[in-house]
Amino acid sequence: MKYKETAVITEQKEIAADIYSMWLQTENIAGEAVPGQFLSLYSRDRSRMLPRPISICQIDREQSRVRLVYRRAGEGTREFSRYGQGDRLEAVGPLGNGFPLDRGYGKVLLVGGGIGIPPMVELAGRLPGEKLIVCGYRNSELFLKEELEENGTLYLATEDGSAGTRGNVLDAVRENQLTAEAVFACGPTPMLRALKAYAAEQGMDCWLSLEERMACGVGACLACVCRSTDVDAHTHVKNKRICKDGPVFAAKEIEI
Repeated sequence: MKYKETAVITEQKEIAADIYSMWLQTENIAGEAVPGQFLSLYSRDRSRMLPRPISICQIDREQSRVRLVYRRAGEGTREFSRYGQGDRLEAVGPLGNGFPLDRGYGKVLLVGGGIGIPPMVELAGRLPGEKLIVCGYRNSELFLKEELEENGTLYLATEDGSAGTRGNVLDAVRENQLTAEAVFACGPTPMLRALKAYAAEQGMDCWLSLEERMACGVGACLACVCRSTDVDAHTHVKNKRICKDGPVFAAKEIEI
């Protein structure tokens, strides 16, 4: 179930260059959210009518809070980054489908790239079994490193070689000879495409959270579709709505 609420910012800070961490006090959203879902946040500037989708990083059910970690990229997120404790934002959520938590995997590989890293924090805390976490960064600004290390063994890849493996996440997987029963991943499309192929090659299950520009966030506008391997019951073509049917998909369901 999704809710539209006026959420209150309890804490916000910049944790890396243009990367912000925001805790939001909610009424119902935190109690319903699961790893892999997202919120739509609305600007106070009515000239920006469409909400900004931001993935959930952590869920604090006891205090009814959710943590969002986002990149300041456009005018909407620039506006959000200026707010502080006590400010209010209109939010809708939780939206989309999360990662499956009940498949009984004994060992899983969690892979995050760039702003696809935040969803791995709550997922690592909630997913049973042994967790091998691989995260790809641009440089040595390793945001969320401490949180990730609390619930799994963390391996790093950086573009400039300043930490961990020089290169991308798949380079780190291969360098450290990591194996698992399944892959759970979130990040840019080229990364997900490579992981889908690698998982198929290794005989691993694969679950992908797609990054995409969204408009409505609830599946009505069909602005964020991806190619699917079967016919969608809503559109009657081989498409899936990322915001509604995803953002998490079994890799075998989609073409990327």
